Amino acid sequence: MFHLFRHLFSASIVACGWLALQPAPATEERMIATAAATGAATSVPWGWVDFCERYAGECGAGAPAPSTIALNARALADITRVNRWVNAHVEPVTDMDHWGVQDRWDLPFDGKGDCEDYALFKRKLLIQLGYPRQVLLMTVVHDGANEGHAILTLKTDRGDFVLDNLNNAMKPWSNAGYLFVKRQSQEDPNVWVKILPPAEARAAGVAAAM
Repeated sequence: MFHLFRHLFSASIVACGWLALQPAPATEERMIATAAATGAATSVPWGWVDFCERYAGECGAGAPAPSTIALNARALADITRVNRWVNAHVEPVTDMDHWGVQDRWDLPFDGKGDCEDYALFKRKLLIQLGYPRQVLLMTVVHDGANEGHAILTLKTDRGDFVLDNLNNAMKPWSNAGYLFVKRQSQEDPNVWVKILPPAEARAAGVAAAM
């Protein structure tokens, strides 16, 4: 798989030592999560709109695809390898230091980026490995300090998992330690939907069942 990364990165990029590797991921049998409930359409991040103006090919809806992927041993190995490789080979830098602007979503071809750039690059690599766009969703969350953060959500037959530049582990979304705000719609990457808090998700489920 390394030839894929070499094609996308300059040969001068070397592994960064800033991120300590986490313990090995859980085995396939132990990877179980819930699926996050989503609500109404909401505002689209400006960074995504701007990104799509520069990378239109990354933003098309594409043909219909399965709503989840099978989280088998091969998929788990692919996802873990991409997550760890990108985390180790992209140097964390703010948009202001990198581009001189407050917010810019981009693919880190120069080996530098912030949280959105890590997530976008993981998304791109997994799509190139054959995983459908519809299960790889850019997601906005708030951390413990109520600061905005971006991660990648994976929709699998074992629930929703997230890939994060701050952790090498592939985690169930409910154990990521974030307040989930919104993410891309599976039907159209240019439509974003709210992620419902657990209480609202339960109420919506009850209302739908009545």
